[in-house]
Amino acid sequence: MSISRRTARTVRILGVASASAALALGVAGNALACNIKDFSAAATCDGNGKGIITVTDIDASAKEATVTVFLERNGADDHQVGSAQKVTGSKDGATVSFAEDWAPKAEYRIHVSVPNIVDKDISPNLVTKDEACATKSESPSPSASPAPSESASDTPSDSATPSDSESSAAPATPGDNQPSAAAGESNLAETGANSNTPMIAGIAGAFVIVGGGAVFFGMRRRGASKA
Repeated sequence: MSISRRTARTVRILGVASASAALALGVAGNALACNIKDFSAAATCDGNGKGIITVTDIDASAKEATVTVFLERNGADDHQVGSAQKVTGSKDGATVSFAEDWAPKAEYRIHVSVPNIVDKDISPNLVTKDEACATKSESPSPSASPAPSESASDTPSDSATPSDSESSAAPATPGDNQPSAAAGESNLAETGANSNTPMIAGIAGAFVIVGGGAVFFGMRRRGASKA
């Protein structure tokens, strides 16, 4: 049975279309497959001044990965930081953090493992910043800043404050136009209201009695002479 030219042409078109579809699916599959490039790491500080190492996974295929962090020293692993942790990637980025008070310019190796897909380190290794995280005790507090000094105009000086001797001083003496206690006594002496007044009154009374007696005896002698 011979195949017509028309049928052969149709089969050829279908083959090309199938190959194109397979190629497109392969490219799309590779784009969605988990890759070590989907992982990144950073050394940061938390709100308490403690260091942390954060690993971010942007694997859109949402594969579960195991992340392990090692401190490097002299080109070899010094020790493992904490325990290995699992993270499930997402297009928006999923993160996992390791508590580590990292020193300045320290180097860390981050290993990522996804079964049958990835078993590699994030490249290059993570190198921390030039300065470590500042703890609360090292950070400046508001109370440590010097308080503004009070100006001389705000705070009265000691010379402006009245002393005890000044506050207890006697009041000012009255002026010349105000009579003093001595002036009052002299006025009383001028009017006779002093300690000599009773004596003068007694002498005057004695003169009155003597005068009255003289008048009485004079009148009596005058009456006797007329008789």
